[in-house]
Amino acid sequence: MTGSQPAAAPGRTVRVAVAGLGWAGRQIWLPRLAAHPRFTVTAVVDPDAAARDRARADHGVPDAYADVADLPAGAADLVVVAVPNHLHAVVAARLLRRGVPVFLEKPVCLTSAEADDLADAERSGGAVLLAGSAARYRADVRALVDAAAGLGPVRHVDVAWVRARGVPDAGGWFTRRDLSGGGALVDLGWHLLDTVLPLLGPAPVAHVVGSVSDDFVNDDAARAAWRGTAGTGGRGDVEDTARAFLLTADGASAALHACWASHEARDRTTVSVHGTAGSVTLRCTFGFSPNRDATPELTRTRDGETVRLPLPAEPIGAEYDRQLDALPDLLADPASRGVAAADARRTIDAIERVYRCARPTPPVHALAGARDR
Repeated sequence: MTGSQPAAAPGRTVRVAVAGLGWAGRQIWLPRLAAHPRFTVTAVVDPDAAARDRARADHGVPDAYADVADLPAGAADLVVVAVPNHLHAVVAARLLRRGVPVFLEKPVCLTSAEADDLADAERSGGAVLLAGSAARYRADVRALVDAAAGLGPVRHVDVAWVRARGVPDAGGWFTRRDLSGGGALVDLGWHLLDTVLPLLGPAPVAHVVGSVSDDFVNDDAARAAWRGTAGTGGRGDVEDTARAFLLTADGASAALHACWASHEARDRTTVSVHGTAGSVTLRCTFGFSPNRDATPELTRTRDGETVRLPLPAEPIGAEYDRQLDALPDLLADPASRGVAAADARRTIDAIERVYRCARPTPPVHALAGARDR
């Protein structure tokens, strides 16, 4: 199955299959693809027959399969892969080696070896790998990047995504290291690194130190109730909080803080870029949590004066629609080849180095109002 040429044909929609009908596939990608004028959803893939039946009924999808191996040649120009983390690279590489273009949800991979395998699969199959980079498509992040371009060389970036209560699917695969690859660092941290690494420039990351902790991951009060998924009652073995410091070969640095749960009142994302000619700071909330700051704020500081910069209003989740807008052209552009795998290689290298450095700490705190353990 090859899809890059047909997808580029004028006036023709991109035929897309969605593999994985968990929260991301079911709530983020499938409804948006079904509603988008440039896509036609031709198939869904999931081992759960009930999930397949619901997807077909809700969105009028003509075909459904239990495994991507069952997807017939020519059935889709692109497969959106939104399976559990530990299967991301495995499923995507299988499709790429068949010559099937893939859009892969984050985290693109869980190890550097998986990143290398994806790059090899893309080359050997001749199909393009595209990757989820939702944060880069936010209007406020784009405004931040534009403002940072006027600051001169970037010296440092502070980036944080701290949730008040937001452990996903507590006790499920999200909080099992063997299935997720990690906790908040792999989940939220991937978005943060995807945002911050381009700001630091092309120089390789020379040094990484970091710490992780798991004070809240098994606390019922810390669960992300807004996701609409219930935990299994099992205990998680991943971190809920990660902190890291990165230094590039040319001296630029970044401090990162990713947190599924905390003592804060609201979920907030903060990105501050410090250059030789000033700084810019974005305060917003990534993701879908309703416990958020209502209005993003972007400010620039120079010579002791801070001014607020204009930001366009956009609904929650608009970044995902905007990424879909861009996908058909990226799919047809030969320059897209190799980009996603190279970006993923840089991101997962930083994550692996944080984990090698970090030492998990025993839980010693509980959220206010949580029952005693």
